Amino acid sequence: MNVRASTTAGTLIPFASIALALVLDSAIGEPPERLHPVSWLGRAIAPFDRAWRRPLVVGAFVGGLVPFVSAAAGGAIVAVAGSVHPVVGVLVAGLVVFVTTSRRLLLDTARAVVARTATDLPGARTQLRALAGREASTLSAGHVRSGAVESAAENLSDGLVAPLCAFVVLAPVSLSLGAAGAAWVKAVNTLDSMLGYEHKRVGTPSARLDDLVMWLPARMSALLLASGSVAALSTQRAWLPRVPSPNAGWPMGTLAAVVGCRLEKPGVYALNPDRPLPSVAVAEQAIGRVGRASLLAFVLAALLVTGVRSAVGAGLWF
Repeated sequence: MNVRASTTAGTLIPFASIALALVLDSAIGEPPERLHPVSWLGRAIAPFDRAWRRPLVVGAFVGGLVPFVSAAAGGAIVAVAGSVHPVVGVLVAGLVVFVTTSRRLLLDTARAVVARTATDLPGARTQLRALAGREASTLSAGHVRSGAVESAAENLSDGLVAPLCAFVVLAPVSLSLGAAGAAWVKAVNTLDSMLGYEHKRVGTPSARLDDLVMWLPARMSALLLASGSVAALSTQRAWLPRVPSPNAGWPMGTLAAVVGCRLEKPGVYALNPDRPLPSVAVAEQAIGRVGRASLLAFVLAALLVTGVRSAVGAGLWF
């Protein structure tokens, strides 16, 4: 292989891993739960979800150790694969990006919840629990649809843009480092989703770390959802103080402004409060916009990582 061909091949390596992740997500959605590394991670975290004499000390230990181990495992498996053959390294890195991101399954579940509100409200309330951690037994159909839309918007940031950002920043240095970054971010978010509640002091360090890590991805996700609508980005900022999370309100509020509906967690916050709760049609439109934004995130990540890789220089680094 001549130098130019080698340089081109090296530049496209991270691009290929992201493309593989998107193909797998579109074709499969998620691996089976028993084979999903995030499920294994959840089982590892679960024993820490209890009362402790020194919850903040335990929480800080868990919040540091779990992401570190996850990153080490993700990076090591790609490094080993790359030492076998560069193509194997690319494929394994693509698998790591696939399992650390989430798109199709959540969108499909959100659409199913919305559709079910028209025919089986009790069933929709039960199914919403797979998306949003809120008491759903008394929610109206509109509030159930709101919960599904909110979850789709927030997951765009936490479950897709954040790990992609880590991979884009680090993969041009080496694929193994990019995989480690994506795994680290996924572990931080998983810790927050399991332990990061006000009544769980052990989760406070993880929640604060998640706030820091998700700061930029939340705002990038808002830009993707706005699709150039400066008005939506400006309008939604007035509603953000009502949202307990410093980040989740950005994609949710932007989506509420763009599709013109109220997104509300009863007793906690209301985004775009002067508008009605989403109808089935509006909720489907909102989830469709999240779906398009998620595809755009993959495309931009692939283009950005290729550009950064070109700037860093040629070479097959693992």
